[in-house]
Amino acid sequence: MKLICIGRNYAAHIEELENERPQEPVVFMKPDSAILPKEQDFYIPEFSTDIHYEVEVLVKIKKVGKHIAQQFAHTYYDEIGLGIDFTARDLQSQLKAKGLPWEKAKGFDGSAVVGKWIQKEKYENIDKLGFSLLKNGENVQNGNTSLMLWKIDELIAHVSTYFMLKKGDILFTGTPSGVGKVSPNDYLVGTLEGEQVFEINVR
Repeated sequence: MKLICIGRNYAAHIEELENERPQEPVVFMKPDSAILPKEQDFYIPEFSTDIHYEVEVLVKIKKVGKHIAQQFAHTYYDEIGLGIDFTARDLQSQLKAKGLPWEKAKGFDGSAVVGKWIQKEKYENIDKLGFSLLKNGENVQNGNTSLMLWKIDELIAHVSTYFMLKKGDILFTGTPSGVGKVSPNDYLVGTLEGEQVFEINVR
């Protein structure tokens, strides 16, 4: 099982980090060891002093696929979720400045929160899903999949050109604007279409 992540998929987030708008999806990976175990708190790693939350809509792949045509991509998943791509922003900035890969800043243990899964049939249109992240009761990120530069089915088609998708793989579809730093004792809550789907304590 692998975690396939998309960067720079919301225009406002690109602007807030002063990144260049990409011509195609930015793809990076997290190992399965990045998944934060259920009911476990998130511990800020000792190698970073600037860990950022990034809330994202998730898709769980249900069958093997390669070179998937966009019009058939919807048949490769039944479940939608919400999670967090924790990022060591200070380490990422150092690596980017040297032209080096991001994996140490993105794929460290516990860096991927995966909330509960919901059947996609519950939603009228997965390209119009509202989601949010609350930190200590304050709404810090609001997003809607209608604002994605590349929609879910486009992402699946693109990613499957390079990587065979397998049952259980998880696609992180990108974060909206509003990312920020976490500190010890923060309490994070994620909602998808108004329903709470995860809660995390930061230590």
